[in-house]
Amino acid sequence: MSELEARNKDSDGPGKRSGWERLLDIPAEERQVQMKPIIHFLTWPVALTLACSLLTLSNTSAPEPSKAANPSPPVPLVGEGGRTFYVSPNGNDQNPGSLEKPWATPGYGSRQLQPGDTLVILGGRYVLREYDADIISPPSGNADAWITIKGEEGNRPTLAGRDNLLTAINLSGVQYVRIANLEITHDDQAQGEAAWFREGVEILGAPSAHIILQDLYIHNLDEFGMNIQDVEDLQILNTRIEYTGFGALGGPAGEHGGWRDVVVRGSSLSWSGHYYQGGDGSNRPYDRPDGFGIEPSQGPILIEETVAEHNYGDGLDSKAANTTIRRAIVANNSCDGVKLWGPNSRIENSLIYGRGDGNPDPTPWAAIVIAPEEQAAAQFEIVNVTVDDFLGQNYLMYVQYDYPDVPAHVTVRNVIFSGRGPESPIFIAPASTVTLDHTLFFFPQNEILLTHGDQTYTCANIASLGAGNLCGDPRFVRPAWGEPGDYHLQNGSPAIDSGNTEGAPSVDLENHPRDTQPDIGAYEFQLFVFWIYLSLVLKHH
Repeated sequence: MSELEARNKDSDGPGKRSGWERLLDIPAEERQVQMKPIIHFLTWPVALTLACSLLTLSNTSAPEPSKAANPSPPVPLVGEGGRTFYVSPNGNDQNPGSLEKPWATPGYGSRQLQPGDTLVILGGRYVLREYDADIISPPSGNADAWITIKGEEGNRPTLAGRDNLLTAINLSGVQYVRIANLEITHDDQAQGEAAWFREGVEILGAPSAHIILQDLYIHNLDEFGMNIQDVEDLQILNTRIEYTGFGALGGPAGEHGGWRDVVVRGSSLSWSGHYYQGGDGSNRPYDRPDGFGIEPSQGPILIEETVAEHNYGDGLDSKAANTTIRRAIVANNSCDGVKLWGPNSRIENSLIYGRGDGNPDPTPWAAIVIAPEEQAAAQFEIVNVTVDDFLGQNYLMYVQYDYPDVPAHVTVRNVIFSGRGPESPIFIAPASTVTLDHTLFFFPQNEILLTHGDQTYTCANIASLGAGNLCGDPRFVRPAWGEPGDYHLQNGSPAIDSGNTEGAPSVDLENHPRDTQPDIGAYEFQLFVFWIYLSLVLKHH
């Protein structure tokens, strides 16, 4: 057994238990009876950002990001016969809930609603402490008359929880509800245990359906940003979930199909584990909180135009079948970058880098893990993805490491694999198969690029695995580890015009159109942008 294999077998590594399975190990006394819109794509210098904007304006054929998937129809803010009510920090729950005489507490206001109604929470600070009077828990709307609860436009209110309250919003068992424009966090004016606050949004027990959670900022909570078990037709849009103790998005195993028809778009799922009960997270009982980590589900799941970075666990960890990760940045997470368990799943036009988040200690984690376990013949696709790893001393990608005799098939096309650290080949289990074409390898400290059973592949024979495979320095603008990097291609990169058009997406990570000879990796080289950037840099030096 090699050193790499021994390290992984002894470390609860690629086949690690899920978040909720590990959570069950927390002593019961710590789980009381009472039951977190930013597209943070990597920053270029100001000159290059301006150039990208000019190029985008000139390419009117590029589709809008919002048109790339199939969300639910627009939600009527006020349905037929719908009324609008108001809540204000200066209100009174004995009032009629009008703008002139608003209610005082969002929880009370939410329970007065009927299908088609809208509750506007006016700007200000609302302290939530009483279970369950202070928890927002609306009834169901219907297909023609959604219930909407939203913060005042231009003056987003803050819901500040305390006294170990379970959650700010409980949507268990409801349908046709939209929640928008709220900040949810702990009460930073409280001291000690009084500042503890569990979760932002909860759907547990009874399944929910037709839910939109939009323009939310959820942060500095002790457990999950959103704790969701069974849901169908859920959209999480332009939402920022950061600094949660147990993870941004997660939940227990479903009893009714788990997560089904879910879209996460334009969001940040980051810094999980860096906060717990008022501290920096070092005292958290949950060892590896993920940005996204869910149990087996029917899917489909679409995670699009979303960032998952600096999580103490995995960036994106989905056990759902039919998971698609598209135009995402998964950066500087302590454990696995992207982990897919469910069949018919795909990573497309995404950037994955920074495993270990700057910590030089060797770990058993990988940039990509494909682990369908006992689900034989599961299919996966990785297309136009850029992967970079600095740490090394472990496999860059695993396929069925813990189930070597159960076959899976992975199609890898137009992908850049950059393993800059030592001992970082790709591992394909003996019973599994891989279709590898037009893939660029850059492993400056490694002779072996890929192992498949007893067969090893180097730059000398990697072309035998498929057309267009090659070795070379991709010439990233600024690779990084533990900090933001810039993985656009520089002029002269061997990835430029070296991709395969078959199965390639029509746009790149930044929604720029790909030409008739696509580049390898997540970013399509923009010559116009490059020359503007270069001229401005030279001018200022």
